[in-house]
Amino acid sequence: MPKINGNEIKIGNVLEHNGGLWSAVKVDHVKPGKGGAFAQVELRNLRNGSKLNERFRSADKVERVRLEQKDQQFLYETDGMLVFMDMETFEQIELSADILGDRRPFLQDGMTVQIEYYEAEALNATVPQKVTCKIVETEPVVKGQTAANSFKPAILDNGVKVMVPPFVGQDEMIVVNTETMEYSERA
Repeated sequence: MPKINGNEIKIGNVLEHNGGLWSAVKVDHVKPGKGGAFAQVELRNLRNGSKLNERFRSADKVERVRLEQKDQQFLYETDGMLVFMDMETFEQIELSADILGDRRPFLQDGMTVQIEYYEAEALNATVPQKVTCKIVETEPVVKGQTAANSFKPAILDNGVKVMVPPFVGQDEMIVVNTETMEYSERA
């Protein structure tokens, strides 16, 4: 595995540190008036989700880990476990529903999900960036309400609450950005 300098760490890098696998969530490069520059890095453990703040100087060497990414199709959920199928080998695997975190409600039948593996262990799963959902409850459209940046709350068919523009009504299909959990456009 390649070693990188502490000042080369970027958001999203996976590092082997203190005997665990950590993902860099936030990176700030600090150059104090006295002393050498360093990178203040917020790390999240890929196995248990715990967080850690570390300082890495440019002379520090850290182990960068490359995860294998596979597209897998979601089949069904059973007893808190999500069943995915590898679209090349047709093998099925079961992963805990917790692997998706707060993006879990956006998972739909037959959806292709990207799962990241370290050796044979599944560490992370990401749903597509844009998902189409149906609005089941929102305030009615008010004619003449065209104020810029006026949004109203809406509840989607998966139970998630998002803010939508005033022209979007109930039973309409919208596209939601799963990274920001915000309305993107009409479907």
